Amino acid sequence: MTQLLKLKHISKSFGNKEALKDINMTISEGEILGFLGPSGAGKTTTIKILTGQMTQTSGEAVILGQDTRKINEKIYEQIGIVTDASGFYEEFSVLDNLMLFANLLKVKKERVNDLIDRVGLTEQKKQLAGKLSKGQGQRLILARAVLHQPRLLFLDEPTSGLDPTTALEIHRLLLELKEAGMGIFLTTHNMEEATKLCNHVALLNEGHIVEFGTPQEVCLRYNTNKQYRVMLNSNEEYVLEQTPENIRQISEWISEDLLETIHSCEPTLESVFLEVTGRELS
Repeated sequence: MTQLLKLKHISKSFGNKEALKDINMTISEGEILGFLGPSGAGKTTTIKILTGQMTQTSGEAVILGQDTRKINEKIYEQIGIVTDASGFYEEFSVLDNLMLFANLLKVKKERVNDLIDRVGLTEQKKQLAGKLSKGQGQRLILARAVLHQPRLLFLDEPTSGLDPTTALEIHRLLLELKEAGMGIFLTTHNMEEATKLCNHVALLNEGHIVEFGTPQEVCLRYNTNKQYRVMLNSNEEYVLEQTPENIRQISEWISEDLLETIHSCEPTLESVFLEVTGRELS
């Protein structure tokens, strides 16, 4: 797979405060990388460096083969960005908002109409953008960011504050974009979202990556106390440690057709983050 982005020993300081410390990672085509951590951990600073809005103190950042300190117009034509600062023209309709950028980016009108349908804004097509709900507005911003089918998409907390149904719709779209070959850099403090969407995750704490790997790899790395949650068809529930005696008991329940469900109890990304940082997500 083609490498779209590379960070090598990136650090960023603001006066005496070191916001990022020796950050290393890559993103390839068809990959979602989750950059995870609580507010103030350095996620937005990283996006600003990667998109040329801010210069790192040290290290090398390369996007689509170009140093991020020298990004030109052609690079911006190949990336999409959704951050808290992203917005739309409130006095324009949904359609007019997207048509404005379609004309600037030389995107066919058919693409605009298809995307409006895909993000679930068909009924709001002629509605003023300023009248949209928060979830509808977020979908409009995302539609605008992917309108020109960028090779690389930056998403800063794209589902923060959205209802579960709207968040699910956005998740489906992101997975489709990934399957089509788009690289996605996702920042979030929603560890469940990251587990569902990301190929790899980097856990960020106070500007430093404290864990990296697939969501499953990171969780299993901390699965030191193996346990199983079982429910019998009598509705009795047990949490059992992995011991020879308990394994025999589970086998017995299975042979007697008494076992209704069984689940392993490996830690979640959120519990791993709490263990390695001692910090709650917020």
